[in-house]
Amino acid sequence: MKDLSETVTDIVSAVLLLTGAVFCLLGALGLLRFPDTVSRLHASSKAQTLGVLLALLGAAVHVPLPYAGLLLLTGLFQLFTAPVTGQVVGRVAYRTGAVDHRTLFTDELVGQLAPPNPPDTENGDDDGNGDGDDDGNGSGAGRGRER
Repeated sequence: MKDLSETVTDIVSAVLLLTGAVFCLLGALGLLRFPDTVSRLHASSKAQTLGVLLALLGAAVHVPLPYAGLLLLTGLFQLFTAPVTGQVVGRVAYRTGAVDHRTLFTDELVGQLAPPNPPDTENGDDDGNGDGDDDGNGSGAGRGRER
């Protein structure tokens, strides 16, 4: 039979793991449900990071100390990489025009980032992907393109 400390450890670990799973689920639902890129980035970075950290903490409570240290290092790696990834994806979305500027409270990037390039319509490429066709299928069989 288990003693009281093992039972408490199991309960704390289960609560942390389940709470982390719920936050990950909420982050995934927010990623699917939110209407614009900025809101989706917020849901994916904040809720997912908290969910992963809680799940790692729940696992760290239950495993021996050397493995718990590795799990905590994994959590630190998550804390450092998630904001950087969100920043890069946000800037790419801003540069490509995927951000609805009407939903922004303050646009601090308006003078810092170059606007997206307009499609190249001079050579008959109306879809803007640079392959010379104007049907958007990427076949590249349009005018002015030699193979």
